[in-house]
Amino acid sequence: MVVVVFRTRLKAGIDEAALGALGERMHLLATAMPGFIAYKDFTAPDGENVSLVEFESLEALAAWRHHPEHLAAQEAGRRDFFADYQVQVCTPLRSYRFAQGAGRSEG
Repeated sequence: MVVVVFRTRLKAGIDEAALGALGERMHLLATAMPGFIAYKDFTAPDGENVSLVEFESLEALAAWRHHPEHLAAQEAGRRDFFADYQVQVCTPLRSYRFAQGAGRSEG
């Protein structure tokens, strides 16, 4: 599994409707990509946005990274929406979970 941490801060005065529409389109495309696992989006009290995106492999992530509409969206993000951003591509070293009634399990 590959986890992408995408941290952004928005420019002042952006067209929030346009950003929302672009985000919805990217979500629709990403979730249809082979190897896509999950997407979550959070906004911190200080205004930073964090998206966590999971893919099955680096190859699946590369296919998403090079998708033509995603490339255009990246350019629009730099030009129109983001004051700054950071992308971190990570692989989990360990994974386990806890569920009430089931306890802790690996993976």
